[in-house]
Amino acid sequence: MSRAKATDPAAVRQFTVSAEDDGIRLDRWFKRHMEDVPFATVSRWARTGQLRVDGARATPGDRLAEGQVLRVPPLDAAMSRTGRAAKPRPMLSDEQVELAESLVIHRDAQALVINKPPGLATQGGTRTHEHVDGLLDALMFERDDRPRLVHRLDKDTSGVLLLARSARAAAHFAKAFSSRTVRKVYWAIIVGVPSIEDGYIDLPLAKQPGTGGEKMHVDEAEGAPARTRYRVIERAGNRAAWVELQPHTGRTHQLRVHMAAIGHPIVGDGKYGGKDAFLSGTISRKMHLHARRLRIDHPDGTPLDIMADLPRHFAETLANLGFEESEGDLPLDAPARTKEEEKVAIKRAASAYAKDVRKARRGERRERSSEAGAANRKAPRARPAGKPPPGPARSSRPARSRGPGAGRKPGSGPGSGKPGRG
Repeated sequence: MSRAKATDPAAVRQFTVSAEDDGIRLDRWFKRHMEDVPFATVSRWARTGQLRVDGARATPGDRLAEGQVLRVPPLDAAMSRTGRAAKPRPMLSDEQVELAESLVIHRDAQALVINKPPGLATQGGTRTHEHVDGLLDALMFERDDRPRLVHRLDKDTSGVLLLARSARAAAHFAKAFSSRTVRKVYWAIIVGVPSIEDGYIDLPLAKQPGTGGEKMHVDEAEGAPARTRYRVIERAGNRAAWVELQPHTGRTHQLRVHMAAIGHPIVGDGKYGGKDAFLSGTISRKMHLHARRLRIDHPDGTPLDIMADLPRHFAETLANLGFEESEGDLPLDAPARTKEEEKVAIKRAASAYAKDVRKARRGERRERSSEAGAANRKAPRARPAGKPPPGPARSSRPARSRGPGAGRKPGSGPGSGKPGRG
């Protein structure tokens, strides 16, 4: 990490380039560590000689090396892309710092994991002022840079939320999410009970027109592929069910839309389930969707496997429906395959099966041929009546007497008048 020698943002600051930033371009360094400073300001600092590396003037395209010292002008000179002074982040209150630290359920050199409560947005937006992104300054701990969000949860969804503590860790985790090697397990309470207790929902999703992108819907024609696996953990008669959900893709509101699409909306999700998404009695009207577990490869090569406890309203609903929380963690099966991978696997399996069948048939033919050959060797051959058994060939003519002159050509013996061969 890059460490500053001065903490006053109105003063000149010096940063030492860390190992994780070795070889990075200077403009990329600013994007990583001082994202509020636009490229135009970095270029202006370079032109006026205010930006220096080891005392020498630097340009945005220069490559940094580990151990070099970067001089950065006062932050109040930084201008945003609109030409106005960059707005500093507000200072966090003691209550906000205490809240942020209380959410942490795992911490190491590269990763932070928090248990996000329901009602707290991941990032800010219109009329959204309280969010996880605004609390990240409280989660720097011994580092000088803020942790980075690498994925999101809906505002009303609780549970595991992963943060990266360095730029390299952020790139590593982002790649894992994009390549779909991450295992995400959610718990939900749904209305009714699916007829199939262990199944897949494969319905493409798209933004619903007229909602400003705030709502999704099933769109078979133009929607992006979306796939969810669900497993029923327990059922409360036909009234409700406790299910495990595993998204195999990461579409916006995917789990909520898919469950509503098959007629079993998540309890408390009025956005997609309407009035049918609420149970009567003492069941909370809050949404019952919780990111229970996240398994991802850590940058150091070991798997990071984290579980998050349930929020109070979800735990109370389990108790009201007669469910035991200890029975909810089903075995994590092998990673699911995409449809293309399944097609390849089926084709390979069929080819292997056909090969085994051909091999077995060849073995049977060899065995039959071998048995037939053995039988032929043991059994006497049939022959015409009166024909002698096979044996050495015999001449039907009488044998000649082989005296002293037997085998010689006529006229070549003694007294023939011809000389003999010596």
